[in-house]
Amino acid sequence: MITKEQKNKKRIRVHERIRKGLAGSTDRPRLSIYRSTNHIYAQIIDDLHGKTIVAASTVDGKGTHKTGGNLASAKEVGRSVAEKAKAKGITKVVFDRGGYLYHGRVKALADAAREAGLQF
Repeated sequence: MITKEQKNKKRIRVHERIRKGLAGSTDRPRLSIYRSTNHIYAQIIDDLHGKTIVAASTVDGKGTHKTGGNLASAKEVGRSVAEKAKAKGITKVVFDRGGYLYHGRVKALADAAREAGLQF
């Protein structure tokens, strides 16, 4: 049986492997996702300057849902990060799924961000 610690170590190895060939620039920053059991976080990062340009999460408390551990909250965070990015003039990003499978909350966030106007 795989423990939570082993599963997280595997995700981190996958994430490091993905990040080797993936970098955000000033023209096309990186949309990075982190999900925990109860929350989901998204941030747009300029890797050249090492700065977070835009961030959104379920912890902000601005959402209508009590917890971030569901698809509706992930969609809300995706829309929120896309709207904030468009306000800063960002339309194209590189998607970094953070070592998670492109399924469930990660997919819902990405689809909502695309619908709100981000291209990746």
